[in-house]
Amino acid sequence: MNLSIEQIIAYIFPVIMWILTITITIRLIVKKQSVSATISWLMIIYLIPVVGIIAYLVFGEINLGTKRAKAFKRLHPKFTQWFDELAQCHNLIRSHHTLNYSPLFDLARNRLNIPCVLGNELQIFATPDSIIQSIINDIDQANQSINMVFYIWSDGGLIDHVQQALIRAAKRGINVRIVLDSVGSHRFLKSQSRLLMERHGVKIIETLHVNLLRMFFSRIDLRQHRKIIVIDNQIAYTGSMNMVDPKIFKKNSKLGEWVDIMVRIKGPVSSIFNSLHAWDWEIETNEELPLELPPCPIMAVDQPNCHAVQILATGPGFPDDLVTQALSLAIFSAQKSITITSPYFVPSHNIAEALRIAALRGVQVTLILPKRNDSLMVNWASRTFFDELLTAGVKIYKFEQGLLHTKSVLIDECLSLVGTVNMDMRSFLLNFEVTMVVEDIEFANKIKLLQQSYISKSSPLALDTWKKRPVYHRLWERLFFLFSPLL
Repeated sequence: MNLSIEQIIAYIFPVIMWILTITITIRLIVKKQSVSATISWLMIIYLIPVVGIIAYLVFGEINLGTKRAKAFKRLHPKFTQWFDELAQCHNLIRSHHTLNYSPLFDLARNRLNIPCVLGNELQIFATPDSIIQSIINDIDQANQSINMVFYIWSDGGLIDHVQQALIRAAKRGINVRIVLDSVGSHRFLKSQSRLLMERHGVKIIETLHVNLLRMFFSRIDLRQHRKIIVIDNQIAYTGSMNMVDPKIFKKNSKLGEWVDIMVRIKGPVSSIFNSLHAWDWEIETNEELPLELPPCPIMAVDQPNCHAVQILATGPGFPDDLVTQALSLAIFSAQKSITITSPYFVPSHNIAEALRIAALRGVQVTLILPKRNDSLMVNWASRTFFDELLTAGVKIYKFEQGLLHTKSVLIDECLSLVGTVNMDMRSFLLNFEVTMVVEDIEFANKIKLLQQSYISKSSPLALDTWKKRPVYHRLWERLFFLFSPLL
């Protein structure tokens, strides 16, 4: 009997689908991950088999890709050794037993090998004009190098002035090196602005490229989400703001302007940010950049408020679950208060439960979230834990004057976590992120004032009102939360 191609496919396709379904099911069962993630994948695979299987093959495994994974593994000992050398600079390093939140600092030191660094001068900039002007001033004063890492770079408006400053720096012989995420900065990477900057000596590289061929060899939705600027190994910036002008960025989204902060750091911890840039740069280019130990502290280190800063570098290849572990430690260490700002609030069950328990034991827990954000799925999924949190006494505020994009955690008005990490599974598992942990009352007070300014522009969410929401809202919340590990 001769079979046509169509008949052969009709026989073979179901067999292949069955084999893939069983194989992926077994993989999900034996794989160490959250129960919610496992259930989400199983639902997708069995409810919409073809789409679900393709989605899992593309997005299901955190795979750096063979080339990148080998480069990361090859470079890891070199950077670990450099962190060890930095730890020997006893005039720069704080011993963890002198810190009130030593378990959190011990966790970072033991898992990352990055020490807590003393003697830094920290400034918070909370408006686009002040952020950009400060960056331009420092660029114009640079003597040796300007190194940057950003998720989104979008020219126009204030950013054109930054680009002009970088061109001026390159013309006077400063090494300018910029690492940009392939997805977040895709328009700029194909723009005339990029070509103009490169013609004048600015080096720009694209990281974590996305194309159809790569999806079979590495996960295509891993993102370089860090925001880092380092100038002369002495001044650094990090925070939540991408290199965009909020007045024109996503102007048609009807969300209002994005609200961000950046922290300017002058001092020895800048060298750690520089090392992270060098690591990313060498993985992409094979070009080795100099790793220099920092100079003496900017501030006296014998004072109780000496801006002790711990850097948490996280992402695929870095220690697993470090973000979740650090947040859990910070939450459980709180005695009086926890205040969190985040644009995307779809945490793991563990983090949500830690916040609920904190409220039940008498800690004042406050969440400041945007009233609207740029993701429909996240907008619905973020509401899943509101019932339990509000019932436990957590205060939830909805920011009404734009998209609140600041990522901050304040514990007992003493410990601050500021950086690029959102309170969602993507930041916890998939993105390359950076967070600065600061135990310092003076800096914490500045974060407190900032968060209070956000609350003044927000409306509280009342439990009685929340319970009266329509039934179909509850269904949408639960449905979208099932997909939260995949958002």
